[in-house]
Amino acid sequence: MKNNVQIKTYTPKYKESFKNLNIEWISNYFEVEPNDIKALDHAEEYIIEKGGEIFSAILNDEVLGVCALIKSNTKDYDYELAKMAVSPKAQGKGVGLLLAKEAIKWASEKGASKIYLESNTKLQPAIKLYEKLGFKEIKGISSSYNRVDIQMMLVLNS
Repeated sequence: MKNNVQIKTYTPKYKESFKNLNIEWISNYFEVEPNDIKALDHAEEYIIEKGGEIFSAILNDEVLGVCALIKSNTKDYDYELAKMAVSPKAQGKGVGLLLAKEAIKWASEKGASKIYLESNTKLQPAIKLYEKLGFKEIKGISSSYNRVDIQMMLVLNS
């Protein structure tokens, strides 16, 4: 399956999928928060126009997964890997890994040295994926989300 999946950067055609997959995923495990709605309803303004990117994993014209890189306005990191969601039917099939690898490659090509993310320790498959990619747990950056109980950073070798 993952051999046929294409990772594409953002176009408005994928906007609804970005929002719907995230709402479905967040609702499944947590509560959708006001900051989620802001980012998902205004993806272009909140992510794209500020120098970030949204990636979609596509198979046969269907979006199976999404994730975003949000450009940081702090000195702590260059981008935040955020809003990763994979359709239940595609979970466990390597779609999240493909998305994350493409996002990391994209950030690296833009000269990024650090990528940050927030997650929750009850999402063990996600945490294992991030660790596999080289993310390490960090402390000390405040989060605007109630569900966050782990923060991780990937330092890129430039």
